[in-house]
Amino acid sequence: MSTAPAPVELERPEAREEQGADRPWVAIVWNDPVNLMSYVTYVFQTVFNYPKAKAEKLMMDVHHKGRAVVANGTREEMERDVEILHSYGLWATVKRDD
Repeated sequence: MSTAPAPVELERPEAREEQGADRPWVAIVWNDPVNLMSYVTYVFQTVFNYPKAKAEKLMMDVHHKGRAVVANGTREEMERDVEILHSYGLWATVKRDD
């Protein structure tokens, strides 16, 4: 005589936890005492293909506010962007977007 196995109840994560994994990440560039403002503008135009006006606005945020969010996306994309920014000599970090 065989009996069917009893159903197993699986624990599911709450919807908020699942959505948290999808939240975008940001690349932040920090002000530094080394790079010229014109160079930072050039890097933003080169790396992100931003128009000059947007690149200059972000550069001014870095200069006056001490930092600027220059890109957002997946963690892997932002890690790649930060690595590229480092190759240009900029101070940059990755952070989960709040």
